[in-house]
Amino acid sequence: MNATGRPLHLHQDRLFPSDPTQRAIARRLYAQVAELPIVSPHGHTDPSWFAGNATFANATELLLVPDHYVFRMLYSQGIGLDALGIPHADGSRAQVDPRHAWRVFAENFHLFRGTPSSLWLNHVFHEVFGLRVRLDAGTADHYYDTITEALQTEGFRPRALFERFRIEVIATTEGPLDPLAHHQAIRDSGWNGKVVTAYRPDEVVDPEHESFAEALQRFGHVTGEDVHGWDGYLRAHRNRRAFFKSMGATSTDHGHESALTTNLSHAEAGRLFAKILKGGFSREEAALFRGQVLTEMAGMSLDDGLVMQLHPGCYRNHNPLLFARHGRNVGADLPLATDYVHALKPLLDRFGNEPDFRLILFTLDESTYSRELGPMAGHYPCLYLGPAWWFHDSPEGMWRFREQTLSTAGFYNTVGFNDDTRAFLSIPARHDVARRIDCAVLAKLVAEHRMDEDEAAEVAVDLAYTLPKRAYKL
Repeated sequence: MNATGRPLHLHQDRLFPSDPTQRAIARRLYAQVAELPIVSPHGHTDPSWFAGNATFANATELLLVPDHYVFRMLYSQGIGLDALGIPHADGSRAQVDPRHAWRVFAENFHLFRGTPSSLWLNHVFHEVFGLRVRLDAGTADHYYDTITEALQTEGFRPRALFERFRIEVIATTEGPLDPLAHHQAIRDSGWNGKVVTAYRPDEVVDPEHESFAEALQRFGHVTGEDVHGWDGYLRAHRNRRAFFKSMGATSTDHGHESALTTNLSHAEAGRLFAKILKGGFSREEAALFRGQVLTEMAGMSLDDGLVMQLHPGCYRNHNPLLFARHGRNVGADLPLATDYVHALKPLLDRFGNEPDFRLILFTLDESTYSRELGPMAGHYPCLYLGPAWWFHDSPEGMWRFREQTLSTAGFYNTVGFNDDTRAFLSIPARHDVARRIDCAVLAKLVAEHRMDEDEAAEVAVDLAYTLPKRAYKL
């Protein structure tokens, strides 16, 4: 199938320095990491894809509907989510022809110029589907037909793509009530692809979560514990953590509005929990409860060895109209200023000096890199820095992360890269961007005689492959 249009080309030196000396060094470093296997230790792909190995439906369902980076930008330009076929909160959706939704996307693809989404999507179009013309209104149908037809073939089933992408291991993220049936099905299938889970207990930790009361009831039913008492509640978490670990989990994940932790006595924590259960709590008390649970989770991680991740500093569901209509994770979340030095002190007072405890910190507040996060990770044995996250998962964001944390945390108090995505086909593109930027950063250090090139090559391999495996115990 042929189509005319402006050519789509991926330059071999994309994201490398314009300085010829640095660019040459970056090329040599990149050549040593470009083909390394992908370790994806934290993300949100759907395990049912790998369990059932069914074909993906069409271009829209795979590349547009799950990608909040994409429909967030379109919504900002006045394009309603119903026009794109984005599901409603109750699981229903407007009756939209997926081809029509794709045409809307294609007509507006120019909005993504210069953004990370354009880097990722053009990589997918060029490398995964072999497209050689740019996406626009004139090539929309060519794209839709090429991609959709390819998706119906054996080579584009989830497991085949997993292997084609050289993914060594990928971690999904499940809530505490998930039976992990898809992970069990993957095990039972005999397929060699490594897909592990991660424990994300937010819905039974956050009293302000809209499903908290119902989820807590189910939490008790699933675990057989009396979760209306503080001790039973904690036992229920230990129960589920053990189950998740038995299904391959090596980490937990916690998405809180702040990094606040508390260190209440057992009696104080019990009284606070009792008040939470009655429902008459304040916002401050809800925050205290979340903070206490984080500290309890740190203690459990020290016991069971699961790596703890903290993703704070996000104002979730900022747009109430969008939240009411489409629910969570539809691109209406916003970064918040976040304190770490004071907020984490109660937890660190208890566990900060434990070399067997591992806490990986992320931020949406870049002002904390050099002021707080770098110095903290450069001191406490338990702390590691996750990569530039979400709004900062961009070439510029990755540069800023390295520049502002290198002097205090170095490279080896960071954990390499994780893609943290629902967009499965973008995973190779995202890892490629991270590898190119890290090679560019290292090339600058070599050119300035701050590091020898053989050292830089070792660091490049560690950032791309060794550190994420080590940090996440994979």
